[in-house]
Amino acid sequence: MSENAKNQKPAEQEGAPHYHGHRKRLRKRFLEGGNAAVTDYEMLELVLFRALPRGDLKPLAKTLLKTFGSFAEVLAAPAQRLAEIKGLGESSITDLKIVHAAAIRFARDGIRVLSSWSHVLDYCRTTMAFADKEQFRILFLDKRNHLIADEAQQTGTVDHTPVYPREVVKRALELSATAIILVHNHPSGDPTPSRADVEMTKAIIEVARPLGIAVHDHIIVGKEGHASLKGLKLI
Repeated sequence: MSENAKNQKPAEQEGAPHYHGHRKRLRKRFLEGGNAAVTDYEMLELVLFRALPRGDLKPLAKTLLKTFGSFAEVLAAPAQRLAEIKGLGESSITDLKIVHAAAIRFARDGIRVLSSWSHVLDYCRTTMAFADKEQFRILFLDKRNHLIADEAQQTGTVDHTPVYPREVVKRALELSATAIILVHNHPSGDPTPSRADVEMTKAIIEVARPLGIAVHDHIIVGKEGHASLKGLKLI
């Protein structure tokens, strides 16, 4: 046997692919270093390993990031759009949506008691910022600012969601809520409030106030950040 053959690793002698051992090394690096130890495309690889047990997933992960823009946008992408990506099947799409749902639940658990406004913003962004259609949600609170319920009231088009003030207040009364936080997203990415956003919020405040229901804020989220109507002194 030649000296070169002696020095070759077993994987090389067997003609193993260039990514041989990559999954084991990546898992080890993640377990030892946590989130900061892996890139976005590597995190996607880790998510997809179970559904796609063979092959090099780096090209697929990078294609997903290039197509949708970011790790968060990949997770939030509609299943129909994910299905258009070559290499993704039902199992892998399901795994991506499970991770997205887990992230939302993790963020939601952080706002059971509204002790941190940053937790509220994180939750709103995780839930809605990357959605492709406009959605209107309401956080219903009791007198101690405990979260009673978080409900999506309406889903509209890419730039409009119909909201009916009396329906919003009716639901708050049904839940015995004493305060609400309004939230909606701008799929365009720009969270700047529109005149319609401000007028709708004021209409809800006018209906809610005589019934003892406070509107703490109206938060608008988008890919580019968030806007608070209260913070902007628009309500």
